[in-house]
Amino acid sequence: MNQKRISILGSTGSIGTQTLDIIDEYPSRFRAVALTAKSNWKLLAEQARKYLPELVVIADESCLPPLREALADTSVRVASGPEAIIEAAILPECDIVVQALVGYSGLFPTVEAIKAHKTIALANKETLVAGGEIITGLLREHPESVIIPVDSEHSAIFQCLAGERTAEARNILLTASGGPFRNFTLEELEKVTPADALRHPNWDMGAKVTIDSASMMNKGFEMIEARWLFNCPPQNIKILVHPQSIVHSMVEFNDGSIKAQLGVPDMHIPIRYALSYPKRLYTEAPPLELSQLATLNFEKPDIVKFPLLQFAFDAIEKGGNMPCILNAANEVAVASFLSDKIRFVEMPELISKVMDSSSFIPEPTLEDLASTHLEATLLAQSLKKTLI
Repeated sequence: MNQKRISILGSTGSIGTQTLDIIDEYPSRFRAVALTAKSNWKLLAEQARKYLPELVVIADESCLPPLREALADTSVRVASGPEAIIEAAILPECDIVVQALVGYSGLFPTVEAIKAHKTIALANKETLVAGGEIITGLLREHPESVIIPVDSEHSAIFQCLAGERTAEARNILLTASGGPFRNFTLEELEKVTPADALRHPNWDMGAKVTIDSASMMNKGFEMIEARWLFNCPPQNIKILVHPQSIVHSMVEFNDGSIKAQLGVPDMHIPIRYALSYPKRLYTEAPPLELSQLATLNFEKPDIVKFPLLQFAFDAIEKGGNMPCILNAANEVAVASFLSDKIRFVEMPELISKVMDSSSFIPEPTLEDLASTHLEATLLAQSLKKTLI
């Protein structure tokens, strides 16, 4: 049995730490060869001492001296900065890249990992939101590289399509928990706080994804991601609010059949599947007990209360660099809300203004996306001051 060697981009975040749980669960099957983090050098040092990878990278270069000192008595190579993160993604010793970076920062490491013919376990949806057409084009140019989705919804779709003729799939049914504010009125949404939004009812996720779930932006991004992952027109991707988070997504076929993937809301399951694909590994984790479920509910999302979901459909319909603009504006909006600079209900207003005011490019290059991200970010930071 060959041991798979894994680079984890974002090892100190929610997906990264759970990936290390999987490595702990199957030490003979998986080994960490590279770990990266944004600024949490203390946890990164702890991880490095435990797993002894070839390389650790801290994105924040100011954190390099204490990290280097903490690992001075080990054989682990320490580096910092964006180029070093790309090195971790293309490390010759690596078989699988777990792409768990947050936001737009995941795009360029993914590009280079594809060029290096890596298998990519993708948890960074913004890569495909900002650069989906470019990424899919690169995958056609480098067929040795494959993307296996880690998001629970896209993992579910991936599993439902296994062994099927994709041309016979009619619709993708993408499920959403509805977040913590599903039953809130518009008046109640006016008063919600970051602490309220961070209390997700079902999932344990990082702060950015949790806020995106509360605003339904996360589901909009997942729609765009599904469009590129499964070559599915946006009009054939339907969003269903499913509060129990048991049915992770479904595929409807042209004969009227619907296949669904069910499981407990635990990200270890799709991570384990992505790392072991095409095999399934036995686990001692408690299974889903269907007999204990009273009901499974499904409902349409409320676009009036959660307009960011519609913004995502608008952006992918416009095409070009508009999804990249949407993503950049949302990153600023989420950070501003988390730091109490704007209110929850002001996020759509800020994002809408940025989408209306940014330079549109119908067929962007990678360089265009970089300039788009910068322009939209600076514009959002300027416009948010008008909301205060």
